[in-house]
Amino acid sequence: MVKLMEKIWKISSLTPLQTGGVNGRTDRVYETGIMGSLRWWYEVLVRGLGGKACDPTAKEVRCPQDSSKKPTDPGHHCVVCELFGCTGWARKFRLMVVDENGGVIQDQIRAGQIFALKFIPLRQIRPEEWCLLDLTLRLIDKCGAIGGKTVFKPSEEWGIADLGAEDLDDSSGQVIVHHARRGLPLQGNDVILEIEGTQVASLTEVETLLRGRRHGDPLTIMVQRRGSQTQIDAWVGKRHHQDFGLIAVEARPQGVECTREQIEAYVKDDRWCKGFDNSAFSWASLQHFWCVKRRYLARQDADTSSFNFVIGRPEPKNQSSQGDSWLAGRRPNRQRNIDPESKKVFSFKEPENARRTFGFVQNQDGFQEIMERLKVLRDGNGNGRKPDPGWKDFDPEKEFIKGEQILERLFS
Repeated sequence: MVKLMEKIWKISSLTPLQTGGVNGRTDRVYETGIMGSLRWWYEVLVRGLGGKACDPTAKEVRCPQDSSKKPTDPGHHCVVCELFGCTGWARKFRLMVVDENGGVIQDQIRAGQIFALKFIPLRQIRPEEWCLLDLTLRLIDKCGAIGGKTVFKPSEEWGIADLGAEDLDDSSGQVIVHHARRGLPLQGNDVILEIEGTQVASLTEVETLLRGRRHGDPLTIMVQRRGSQTQIDAWVGKRHHQDFGLIAVEARPQGVECTREQIEAYVKDDRWCKGFDNSAFSWASLQHFWCVKRRYLARQDADTSSFNFVIGRPEPKNQSSQGDSWLAGRRPNRQRNIDPESKKVFSFKEPENARRTFGFVQNQDGFQEIMERLKVLRDGNGNGRKPDPGWKDFDPEKEFIKGEQILERLFS
């Protein structure tokens, strides 16, 4: 009998990881959130290598396609479901998120934390599957992100506890919360006296203390509320501009190496189900993927957003909800029975040494379209779109890498 050996990847978190939860809770680790993200990138990798992967969220195209077949029959499920499971065919492993001493992590993973992903086989896992898992984690490390809230986009604008300059007033010689929202630590008519021990009496002083700091970092504020002074634990900026999901693989287990020829033969094997129509999600493939390292897209001010420019939305804030496109995704509308659809471009500002922008295109012509838009960020376009300092000296020939180039590097 073959002994089932667990494999462990040592990971460092470059940002907090958001793994979902019940009723919006984000204060603990949910392995299912990591599992779902791993499977999604595993699918992207398989499609990039010429295989077919179903969409487990869509009834029409999820495995098994033919319920009359036995799980061990050829064509019962796709190559991704072989490892991650589907109806009638259980997942081959159990995932544990543990600390450096092997203890199970329960609290949310913080930026800078070291942890490990432990894969415990429940049935025999083929060498090709271990290799694909390793490639998936290294792909996320180099060019992707894992977990939830990775659709958040950076901003150069400053803020305090999810409020901005437009929510504060200093006309009386004090900084007063003019507009507040339910559930936030700052309340209407609070007078902000100090930020981390420094007295403030104007919006300029508040901005000086906060501009350039990382959104979501902890912050203490002293306020005057209903006649008494109160210290509040809050955060810098606006949480929906915080970066989540960036990791670095620090150590890999043995026995996960393979050649590209081996893996391509495996994902294309005739035993896997391939008879479903994947046209609606075939874009989620490394063959449609691009990445630029060390640069990010962000909102610069109320009228300028390099992120909106690239995805094809109007840049001004009061117009940015208009003009949804394939790149921009789609907002849900219950009245019109419209389901949400994710953006196809993602960008991360922090930490500086892991900055990245990546995305997907519908077809090969889409790469040139994205590249041209990034060149406009570098040069401006003469129609009011000024150059973005963050894209100064951008060299698309060297910096704009496609999925095929990424595959070559992963296998090198």
